[in-house]
Amino acid sequence: MHSDLRRARTLNDKPHGVGPVVYWMSRDQRIEDNWALSHAQSLAVQQKVPLIVVFCLRPDLRQHRGTARLVDFMLPGLRAVATEARTLRLPFFILLDDPVKAIKVFVRRHKVGAVVTDFSPLRRAREWRSTLAKELPVPLIEVDAHNIVPCWLASPKQEYSARTLRPKITRLLPEYLTPFPKVRRHPFPWSGNCPTVNWSTIRRTVQVNEAIRLPSELEPGPKEANRKMRYFIKNKLRHYKEHRNDPTKSGQSLLSPYLHFGQLAAARVALEVMKQPRSEAAETFLEELIVRRELAENFCFYNENYDSIKGFPAWSQKTLAEHSRDKRPYLYSEATLDKAQTHDELWNAAQLELVHCGTMPGYLRMYWAKKILEWSPSATIAMRVAVGLNDRYQVDGRDPNGYAGIAWSIGGVHDRPWFPRPIFGTVRFMARSGCDRRFSVSTYSAAVHQRLGNVNS
Repeated sequence: MHSDLRRARTLNDKPHGVGPVVYWMSRDQRIEDNWALSHAQSLAVQQKVPLIVVFCLRPDLRQHRGTARLVDFMLPGLRAVATEARTLRLPFFILLDDPVKAIKVFVRRHKVGAVVTDFSPLRRAREWRSTLAKELPVPLIEVDAHNIVPCWLASPKQEYSARTLRPKITRLLPEYLTPFPKVRRHPFPWSGNCPTVNWSTIRRTVQVNEAIRLPSELEPGPKEANRKMRYFIKNKLRHYKEHRNDPTKSGQSLLSPYLHFGQLAAARVALEVMKQPRSEAAETFLEELIVRRELAENFCFYNENYDSIKGFPAWSQKTLAEHSRDKRPYLYSEATLDKAQTHDELWNAAQLELVHCGTMPGYLRMYWAKKILEWSPSATIAMRVAVGLNDRYQVDGRDPNGYAGIAWSIGGVHDRPWFPRPIFGTVRFMARSGCDRRFSVSTYSAAVHQRLGNVNS
C-alpha cells in the first residue's frame, strides 16, 4: 500500500494520536481510485491502527437547496461504498449532523489519532475544514482526490484563462496521471461497535425539497458510473468533437453527475480514454475533462466570490455597470424563468430539461445563462437567478464547473472583452441565430418534450 504525499497537505500542526485513523469522506464518494482513502490507509498501516470511513450528512438540507434529486442520487452511491468498505474491514459510519460538530464528537468518542479528508475549493467545505483544523486535537490532512493535478500545486494563483493554465497542467500531468493504488483488506480491524446503517431511516430523516425528484432514467452509483464511462468510450468518443455542441446528437459523456459526487474519478476516465487511439475527438474530450474542469477548480479555490459578480474580472464589472441601464428586450421574473415561460422556444426547452431531467447539454448551459443576463434587470440579479436555478435542479449543481460556467457566461470569467453590445457591454454575446446554424432547434425541443413524457409517465 502506498500513497502520494504530494497530493496531501496538513491543515494544522497537532500531534498524531495513538487511536484509529478516520477518513472523512465528503466529495469523493468511492472506495477505489481514491487518493484520499489510499493516503488514510497508508497512514493507518504505518501506525498499525484501524481505519474508519465516516460520512457526514446534515439533516436540514432543505435550508441549503437540498432536494430529493440530490439525496436520491447520493445515498445509493454511499450504500455501495458501505458495502465495499465492509468487505475490506473498513467500518462505515454516516453521521447525521453538522460536519464540524459531528467530526469533533466522533474524534473525541473514539480517541481518533488523525483525520484525512477530501479537498474542495468551495466556501462552506473550506470553512468546515478551517474550523476543524483549529479545534481538533489531532492532525487534519486534506488530500486532493478530485483533481488529477492537486489544485494548489497546479497554480499558486487564479488563472486568467485555459490558455494560461494549460501549460502548467500539461507539464505536471505525467507526474500525476498515474495508476491508482489498490485499497486492500485492512490488516488492523476495528474492534469497536459499528451499527448497521439503516438507509431507509436516513432517507426519511433528511429534510429536502421532495418536489424535485430524481428522474428514474438517472441510475446512480459507482457501478453505473463505470458502465456509462465504458459506453461513452466505445460508442461516442470518436464523434465527440463534432457532436458535443449539438444537443440533438446526444454526444456528451453524461458523466458529470458521477464526477460531481465522486462516484467516478476524473483520472480514471482520463486513463481509460488515453488507452484509445489518439484522435482529435479524444484530445477535445481530455481538454474539457482535465484543463477546463481543473480551471473551474482553480477559479473557485482562489476567488471566494465565485458565485457573485464580485468575482468577475474588473473589465467585465466595469462594462456591465456601464450598460446596467440599457433597455432589456424582455424582463422575466425568477418564477417565470423557473417555469420556462419565456418567448424563446429553445431556452424554454433547455429549462424544462433542466427542471424535469436534472441535466442540460453543455453548449446550451452557456446560452441559457447568457439569456438570463439579457432578460434580467441587472447582472447581480442574473447571477443570483442562474446560480439558484442551476443548484436547485442540476444533478451536478453546487459544483465548481457550474459556478465557473455561469461566471463565464454572465461575467466574462476566463474570457476576453468582445465587441460592445447593449446590456452585455464587451461580455461575449450568444445569439439564437448561432444555435439555429448549429442544430435544429425544433428537433431538440421535440426531443425534450418526448423525454418529459417518458420521465413523467
